Amino acid sequence: MTPYEQNFGAEYQRSLVSLGQAMRQIIRHFGVDTLYGVGGDFAANLIAALDQDGLTVSPSSNEMHAGFCACAQAELEGIGFCLTTYTVGSLPCATAAALAKTEGLPVVFISGAPGEDEVHQSGIHHMVQPGNSWRAEYDAALHAFAAMGIRSERLQGDRSRGQPNISAFRFFELVKHAWLHREPVFIEVPRNLVFALTQPLLLPPLDHLAGPDLVFAGLEAVLGTIVQKLQQARAPLVYFGVQVRRNPELTRLMHAFCHRFQIPYVSDWFAKGAVDETDPLCLGAYNGAFSDPAIRHCIESQTDYVLDLGSSIIAQDTASAFHTGTHFIADFENKTVVKSTVAREAELIRIVQGLLDADLPVYGFQAPQRQAPALAPEAKFDFHVLVDVINQVQQDQAFGSVFVPEVGNSFFASFGLSPKATEIGINWLANPWYAAMGTSLPYARVAAESIRRRQSTDRTVVLTGDGGFHFQLNELIHFQKQALPVTIVYMRNDIFHLGKSGDGPIYHCSTRSFDVLQLVRAYGGDGQRCETIGAFADYYRRCLEENTGIRLIEVPCAQDPQYQCREISLLNLYIKARNGNPEAMRQWQEVSR
Repeated sequence: MTPYEQNFGAEYQRSLVSLGQAMRQIIRHFGVDTLYGVGGDFAANLIAALDQDGLTVSPSSNEMHAGFCACAQAELEGIGFCLTTYTVGSLPCATAAALAKTEGLPVVFISGAPGEDEVHQSGIHHMVQPGNSWRAEYDAALHAFAAMGIRSERLQGDRSRGQPNISAFRFFELVKHAWLHREPVFIEVPRNLVFALTQPLLLPPLDHLAGPDLVFAGLEAVLGTIVQKLQQARAPLVYFGVQVRRNPELTRLMHAFCHRFQIPYVSDWFAKGAVDETDPLCLGAYNGAFSDPAIRHCIESQTDYVLDLGSSIIAQDTASAFHTGTHFIADFENKTVVKSTVAREAELIRIVQGLLDADLPVYGFQAPQRQAPALAPEAKFDFHVLVDVINQVQQDQAFGSVFVPEVGNSFFASFGLSPKATEIGINWLANPWYAAMGTSLPYARVAAESIRRRQSTDRTVVLTGDGGFHFQLNELIHFQKQALPVTIVYMRNDIFHLGKSGDGPIYHCSTRSFDVLQLVRAYGGDGQRCETIGAFADYYRRCLEENTGIRLIEVPCAQDPQYQCREISLLNLYIKARNGNPEAMRQWQEVSR
């Protein structure tokens, strides 16, 4: 008779499960069937326990990429999971964890750890401990993640004879915290606990986790104020932020509200990707002087009331026109600012639900006429026409695309894209606030996997410079192994151009003798070098229509100002003006009016 049976009886003994079984049940309960990770000795038991019963531990090319894949999974599936080994595996995930914390992504970072019977005996390999140390430090990774404000915990085994441990419950509580509050957690699992018995759980439905009640009073008063201001307005505008983007239900409600009363809506830069930007009511993404000129004129000359829905609590420079003083909405007086401070944006959902039933007029918004640029097929293709060509090509496509820009010039250029709706619900995927380089291929991989799993017609398109591509090209092996389709637009200038402040070796990320097309063919893909608008448009269209394997379009890029996109040109001009360049100061005054 076991101590558990002796204490609680045979029936209770039979109900006990191993921690590994419970973890598997909990992960599946949150709708996930894949963990991304890299193996290791302290993670071996976890891999054995989790990689079964419809749950897959999928390999990544390194631990940081595993973390980035889990971040993309959180974007697309609502929560992400990453599995690595003790310290030498978990610490490389710190960058991905910081990204998840910054971007508001529920990612569960799981790390194997030495068994409880192994610690406090001697130094253990992978510990952050030199040979001349007088103190054994077992908690380095826990401290590192906690230092970023991330809830971090090592699960614990039995502490009393006959009393099963609560490690499964603690695991559930940590995963629930990540899901509810949209932030990462870090969990170390001692390897001797994985197959040890733990107390059984009866998991509640996900829609019960947030609780039925809001403790904040005053929502009716807030709703009444918004309705009153809308009734007095002639040209209202809904300006929405990342809190809306992270919540599909809230996004649907906002869309329904705007369509019911014909109110235009526009996102900040950080909320891009949540809506169909070809919708006549959608004005794309607004960011002051860095906005499309026609959209900027429409907003700044017509709007008489703004409902600011779910933007960040503290103004963030990138989405505030880099604090250039040109962000009309930031300084507009007649607006109502509603930001969520509770789990799953419950109060914003209730407010928008109330607005849907409000007594409001139909405003009859007329979208501004935007003249499509003339694109000569024989003209040079470069950043200055990148989004114009892609926007025109997508008009004739019967499918949507998930655009995944790499941080750099491609990232800033991509804000000019007007992506249409996708079946998987997101059409632009990046980390715009933390801006970690090396994320686009892991993100694109997860997007392509999600598209395949849902049997969607969507396409995956990566926009990258050569510097950002070289950060992460080893992730292509997983596209090859899984036969995942992806189209990569490779904007090549052999330098790190964004933020370039000299000609030192640090800015030279490649060499002219590098043959990227040969590299792609080594991964089973194919590609083409395109120098004109016509050549790019034709091959890009063909790549997306065929949608098979890895396809790379190499575009030789010039550094001349006339070939830069509007956003980069303006940003560089503003930086020069701030540094006191007289001509730049004069030009900035003209363009920022």
